[in-house]
Amino acid sequence: MKITADWLSATPAQTVCALLADAGFEAWFVGGCVRNTLLDAPVADLDLSTNARPDVVMKLAQAAELTVFPTGIDHGTVTIIVDKEPIEVTTFRKDVATDGRRAVVAFADTMLDDARRRDFTMNALYADRDGVVADPLGGLPDLKARHVRFIEDPDRRIREDYLRILRFFRFHAWYGNVDDGIDAVGLAACAENVEGIQSLSKERIGQEMIKLLAAPDPAPAVASFASCGGLMQVLPGADHGALAVLVHIEQNAEMTPDPIRRLAVLGGMDVAENLRLSKVNARRLDVLRSDMSPTEIAYRHDCQTGMDKLAIECASLGQNIDTNQSKSVNFAASQTFPITAQDLMPALQGAALGEALKAAEKRWIASGFTLTKDDLID
Repeated sequence: MKITADWLSATPAQTVCALLADAGFEAWFVGGCVRNTLLDAPVADLDLSTNARPDVVMKLAQAAELTVFPTGIDHGTVTIIVDKEPIEVTTFRKDVATDGRRAVVAFADTMLDDARRRDFTMNALYADRDGVVADPLGGLPDLKARHVRFIEDPDRRIREDYLRILRFFRFHAWYGNVDDGIDAVGLAACAENVEGIQSLSKERIGQEMIKLLAAPDPAPAVASFASCGGLMQVLPGADHGALAVLVHIEQNAEMTPDPIRRLAVLGGMDVAENLRLSKVNARRLDVLRSDMSPTEIAYRHDCQTGMDKLAIECASLGQNIDTNQSKSVNFAASQTFPITAQDLMPALQGAALGEALKAAEKRWIASGFTLTKDDLID
């Protein structure tokens, strides 16, 4: 089997492959770029695997006057820049020891050794610079069936790195066949090892959860994640029941998939802290989980955030958004509070003035933004 793609025939990919091949080394693209090309999905990053040691790769790149960085040289990875395109070049590796969070690796000489330390069969697909695909572990049939399967022994793969539990559900959400369901053997192994999630950093967990919830429809994968006890480990108190309804609402309203909106409907305790959300995302989550109505949020923030809140409320009630609700949110987003402090002065000053303005604004919002300036002042 061969793949064809713009990224493969482009100068950066061909230059780095030629750099290694001309020196007598193997050069294989691996992982996401090969997988996604076979699925006709977008390719974000280019990863190259080789039997050349990292110091040799550095010297070859420098001799060719290419920009190169030792981005992870202790683990065999350097990054070569060609025409502003970064390509990660990693030496074949094999695990020597693992503790569920990180691995001690040794350089390997064969593609098979390198493939066997990866997580899923669909991620152990390689392609040379001509696009010829190498499949050392039988990943092509799984990819064709959209079957996310652990390489060899699932229990062993998970114990090597407990983050693979979250990756299992994330990959199923993005690439799995919903009709066939999730891999039962993999699901059982995740359930058996689910407490290992607690050994992971909150940053790593948060990154995986955001990627999972960004999938077009993560609801089936999240339901499976909850069934094995993983959701409780990650987000205590969360409930996935309304997520499928929210996805349905999003699709009907042509709303872009949004992991923060979906986090809000899941609920849970200390979500921002447990997932180490960025300040921007944490503030947005607070707004979406606040007691403010969709119209008040639209008025105070923007129309989109108001629509997000409306979608969350409707999903929690098992309802669709109706036209009148959408119109109300759009109307609220365009409103401007009709009175200012000057309108209440000098009769009111200081704290009394501030309290009066807040009370007036509250009444105005409650009226559906219909009270006039005179109504409010009276």
